[in-house]
Amino acid sequence: MALILSIETGTDVCSVALARDGELVSLRESDEGRDHAKRVALFVDELLHETGVTPQELDAIAVGMGPGSYTGLRIGVSFAKGLCYGLQIPLVAVGSLDALVEVAKEDFQAGILDVKNWQKAILCPMVDARRMEVYTQIFTSEGVAQGEVKAEIVSEDSFAEWRSKGNFVIFGNGAAKCQEVLADAKYINIVPSARGLVRLAEQKLAEGKVEDIAYFEPFYLKDFVVIPSKKKLL
Repeated sequence: MALILSIETGTDVCSVALARDGELVSLRESDEGRDHAKRVALFVDELLHETGVTPQELDAIAVGMGPGSYTGLRIGVSFAKGLCYGLQIPLVAVGSLDALVEVAKEDFQAGILDVKNWQKAILCPMVDARRMEVYTQIFTSEGVAQGEVKAEIVSEDSFAEWRSKGNFVIFGNGAAKCQEVLADAKYINIVPSARGLVRLAEQKLAEGKVEDIAYFEPFYLKDFVVIPSKKKLL
């Protein structure tokens, strides 16, 4: 059992959670723009002061590893690694799509979500990429992945095999734009949050699944492309 600080910054949401023994203790998050570099340190400080926890009491740092925003992921992972170096504690990495599924499961269990026949639902978390592209993966309602993470340009033919089974549920910050194209899908309002890392991070730490802090990099899925400016430089 452990005291773990979790950080998720892979999208527009900047989210930090403190958990003890796999149970959420406190949460700070904001979706007001991508000012993550300033907010993440502030949120960590607020959580520790609010709960009376000192940094030295932390057993590990968990971070959403992606896929997601290149800049957002760099900020979260760099901050998490810095804490781990300074405190000499392990780094636990959790897939951001796995964490989204955890949030959906928690909200359903809490009675917040209205999804009929949840046990047979096919869950499709989506992280916004650009235009009609999303980072996604298919899961069962129990959170078991069905296939690999991929970048998908969503069209009327996307996920046809899974949609034909019925009860196809989409969510995440990339899902809203897909509602009209995937008209037969059930859309639920679930956004990325550090609380989705809590149980998965506890489990990974217990199993000894920690990262090499020196070499760990976020899971970008696609290479970062620099677009040259069209402005003339004097």
